[in-house]
Amino acid sequence: MNLLHQALSRRLLLSLAAAFCAVGAQAQSALDDVLKAKVLKVAVQTDSAPYGYVGTDLKPIGLDIDMANYIAKKMGVAVELVPVVSASRIPALLTKKADLVIATLGKNAEREKVIDFTAAYSPFFQAVFGPKAATVKSFADLAGKSVGVTRGAMEDQELGKVAPPTVDTKRFEDNNATIAAFVSGQVQFVALGASVAGNMLVKNPQLASEYKLLLKDSPNFIGVAKGEDKLKAKVNEILAGAKKAGDLDAMAQKWLGRPAGDLPL
Repeated sequence: MNLLHQALSRRLLLSLAAAFCAVGAQAQSALDDVLKAKVLKVAVQTDSAPYGYVGTDLKPIGLDIDMANYIAKKMGVAVELVPVVSASRIPALLTKKADLVIATLGKNAEREKVIDFTAAYSPFFQAVFGPKAATVKSFADLAGKSVGVTRGAMEDQELGKVAPPTVDTKRFEDNNATIAAFVSGQVQFVALGASVAGNMLVKNPQLASEYKLLLKDSPNFIGVAKGEDKLKAKVNEILAGAKKAGDLDAMAQKWLGRPAGDLPL
């Protein structure tokens, strides 16, 4: 079995190396190719509400889909959405199945070795959510209230740093259990990541719940193939215009219940 694993690993490395060579050989051609074909291929997720998911008409909707359409419109081309899952986002760029990845992609040193990133386009965050009718403007307002959280998750750690001592923090073993506790009224508030909370709000509109307090912000960036500086510059130009016009704030407000704010470059 070890020999088989080693052989598969070597094949994977060779495949990736070939992909890198292809990207290098065609560097700087992506923007010209998009404008010539009049189609921008964008990798998006359809299982990550409210960023990207399937609507009642079975078509992808969400903040990331709005962003893909926005960029394509500004470029004067049509958009072709390429559905991906988390693990296939970067390979979609390397194999040229997509020109851009707009799919809740965070930037880190490991990923920067493989692909390039534009400026940030939207926030991705951990936050406290609760009923719209509840007035909560600071963590002090949670005093004496119950908050559900998934044990050991980032939200659990961040909530522990800011919650008043009198907050009744109820920990559950996974996100499903945490959400179930909130939906059933076992807890008054819930601390979740944006995509998990988005799914909860989409599936449970009867809750009349909303974003309340920020725990931690981790912005999303758009992925671009290595060396495609012209395409990256064009997208950054569009994002800068969208930020100045207030369009990034409007998209975030629409889908996340809060403006985009001061996103990093």
